Amino acid sequence: MNIRVAIFEDNKLVRDALQTILNGTIGFSCCGAFADGNRWEADIRRSDPDVILMDIGMPGLSGIEITRKISEQYPRIKILIQTIFNESEKIFQALCAGASGYILKNDPPYKYIEAINDVYNGGAPFSAAVAKQVLTFFTNQNIILVSPGGEDYHLSEREKEILHLMEDALNYKAIAEKLYISYKTVRTHVRNIYRKLHVTSRNEAVIKARQQGLS
Repeated sequence: MNIRVAIFEDNKLVRDALQTILNGTIGFSCCGAFADGNRWEADIRRSDPDVILMDIGMPGLSGIEITRKISEQYPRIKILIQTIFNESEKIFQALCAGASGYILKNDPPYKYIEAINDVYNGGAPFSAAVAKQVLTFFTNQNIILVSPGGEDYHLSEREKEILHLMEDALNYKAIAEKLYISYKTVRTHVRNIYRKLHVTSRNEAVIKARQQGLS
């Protein structure tokens, strides 16, 4: 079954290119391509996507505003923010609005496909540059998710190893290849990491690991 992807992008050239890439890749299909989010609710009902590629800078409602509305009403849909703006504050706002991942528009097509597949399977894809921006933002804003030090989260050595690779912004497939284990095994370890750290996303796990010196 294909992963159904909807596109919200005001640039027609970019929108058409993404649509062509999706429809030309086995396992993916573009179920809708929209120039703005002013009719987002009707567009979502009609297209019924699994994943959305969401531009931040659109006329009318911004991508961040639409992300917040979709996350509230359609929590099953995964949203990948895509933008040319490599800015930590916008990244943070998108994550707070409910985005599951973030990709830059100058990333090559295969990165888009990897990111869509990753987020569809429960991952939280970020480019290395974006991950660094997010961590820098949290550090500069002194955002603390946990009290410092002391707690033993009982992470196994393998879980610590995977957590370290998550900090390097590797997706599940890349982690599996690097450690010579299966994709399914990586997903199981990541679920265990989330449970032990009492977090619900990759960025929370990475931030907590940095704050606690866990990886």
